[in-house]
Amino acid sequence: MTKPKHLHPDTPLLFSDHRKPMTRREFISTGLAKGGQAIAGLSLMSMFANPNQANAALSSDLEALRDSCGISVQGAGKIPFISFDLAGGANIAGSNVLVGGAGGQQDFLSTAGYNKLGLPGDMAPSIANPDVGMSDFINTDLGLAFHSDSAFLRGILEKVSADTASRINGAVIPCRSDNDTGNNPHNPMYAIAAAGANGSLMPLVGSRSTDSGGNSMAPNNFIDLSMRPTKIDRPSDVTGLVDVGDLFSLLSQRDAVTVMESIQRISAQKMASVNTQVTRDDVIKDLVNCGYVKSADLADRFGDPSTLNPVLDPDIVGPAGIFTINEFDSESEFQKTASIMKLVVNGFSGAGTVTMGGFDYHTGERGTGELRDLRAGRCMGACLEYAARRNQPLMMYVFSDGSVASNGRIDESMEGRGKGEWTGDNSSTGASFFLVYNPTGKPQLMGANADQMAQNQQIGFMRSDASVDTASAPSANNVNLLVDTVLLNYMALHGEQGQFNTVAPRQGLGNSTMLDSLTAFQPIV
Repeated sequence: MTKPKHLHPDTPLLFSDHRKPMTRREFISTGLAKGGQAIAGLSLMSMFANPNQANAALSSDLEALRDSCGISVQGAGKIPFISFDLAGGANIAGSNVLVGGAGGQQDFLSTAGYNKLGLPGDMAPSIANPDVGMSDFINTDLGLAFHSDSAFLRGILEKVSADTASRINGAVIPCRSDNDTGNNPHNPMYAIAAAGANGSLMPLVGSRSTDSGGNSMAPNNFIDLSMRPTKIDRPSDVTGLVDVGDLFSLLSQRDAVTVMESIQRISAQKMASVNTQVTRDDVIKDLVNCGYVKSADLADRFGDPSTLNPVLDPDIVGPAGIFTINEFDSESEFQKTASIMKLVVNGFSGAGTVTMGGFDYHTGERGTGELRDLRAGRCMGACLEYAARRNQPLMMYVFSDGSVASNGRIDESMEGRGKGEWTGDNSSTGASFFLVYNPTGKPQLMGANADQMAQNQQIGFMRSDASVDTASAPSANNVNLLVDTVLLNYMALHGEQGQFNTVAPRQGLGNSTMLDSLTAFQPIV
């Protein structure tokens, strides 16, 4: 029998046992949809918007006005947050991030269990090399244990420096979710915003024009459409966010800012002599005044195109950049990722979602999934390395709608790497994970001893046959509670887990003792 060849990472995936894609989410999951373009602009007269924060230096007489208008420091002082929504049901557990029994990641599953997760017996992490007395198939360079031949890991390590890797740690969450559906409320963007994440230009961004900004939905109890993610999936979307008009074609940036400052002063003088005959007269004057202050501030901060444009950021693209010019120009997924990370890591947005399609890769061979996972890993690594170059902390969360499983047949091709072929959807093998970068040192796990730390690094567990134990954690069989768990861990990084019930009053994770068992890391800020 002729084995199928692996597919290019951008090739759409269509299966006889799946109906033809009809919805937007189904087109993304199969890889048929990549994302359209939308540009949101801010003009001089967008003065009734809700300004967030800034950090530019205006003339001294406008400094106090800038602060009174709510335009203060960049971002909201929260850890930047980026999620990867791998649409279609990617493999995360086992072949990428190790998942074990109740004792943690290295409480090993059975050989049959690893076989189900696409790992043949001679690649199982439980197999020790007799020469060194430990497994050759466990890698903890990122703190979190990955399979040593994980495509995610290989991609991440291509993009992060050794120093960056030494300051990363992570946790894995075994969890079931439905396959091939948009009805999984996986996306945590609104929950992260509820915890205070915000940006100087917009609260949230996402690579899809959806209420969540991604492929999967957001839990209803967190949705606040006043913070609906701005759609960003390419550099032109980023540079189109701020429009300072035609002044910069006539004047230098400094002169243009001076003109805008003068307009504000003239406006303020005129407004002082005007009675609007409205009961909220002072409020209206303040809104107009703040509108001009914000316009001058935006011109001061973003009049230089390199401030926002990821293409012009030497840390992102170029000889010393995370991406070479050739790979950036030839790969839309890199452009998408760079656009989101530019905004989030620099505090222009509080959190963002990168949706990547085509992860329903049970194609009867292994290479297709390996190549797509490798590319996703490179995008993940880019975000972590960019945070390091900007000396900013970052929480990066990876999830997928459903998962896949193997029947044990081996793909011996070069791209198959001698691993099990993915032969079908299987929600019982699902998992999500997060990595945390801390500029001041590797994040420290909760727990008084090694056993407790291992249990906190894996929130829930699998049975020996590689199926999620649905009673092992609230998140194991409830996607809404999975988002609650991610939120709890985000807040814990700030030392704010004590406020969790206030931010999530309808949380279903349990009392404070239970919350401690679901928290991976000690605070980093």
